[in-house]
Amino acid sequence: MRNTEHDAWMGLALEQARAAAESDDVPIGAVVVGPQGEVLGTGRNEREATGDPTAHAEVLALRRATAARRETGSGDGWRLSDCTLVVTLEPCAMCAGAIMLARVPRLVFGAWDPKAGACGSVFDVVREPRLNHWVEVHPGVRGPECVGLLTEFFNAHRG
Repeated sequence: MRNTEHDAWMGLALEQARAAAESDDVPIGAVVVGPQGEVLGTGRNEREATGDPTAHAEVLALRRATAARRETGSGDGWRLSDCTLVVTLEPCAMCAGAIMLARVPRLVFGAWDPKAGACGSVFDVVREPRLNHWVEVHPGVRGPECVGLLTEFFNAHRG
């Protein structure tokens, strides 16, 4: 069964991914959605734009979501335990760790990453039973669009 909310949220993440490509970053976008469906934070890859190897879409979206909650005095500090992270590509190990540490309970992603994915393909950090937090994973949401954006970007950059 398709979740229309997931599809709509992925549309917002895809907008972020397209914006990343404009700065010559790999087109990956992310959105943190609050318990009422409100967008708390967005992010797109900014490694090339900022020269920061940790400027992944997921990390930036998580930082912005916690900052927004601090500003409004809502939520539980740095914990995003009532939120959903939506991202166009399966998170890497660093981002999977950040998801765990932020206590995000749900992850929605579009494309699998068979080379560096850490949410079910290469590793499964977010569902590792030895850790103290587990994440519900919804893969493949608008997958063909997410894959297409990445394929187009890499085809253009690899000639």
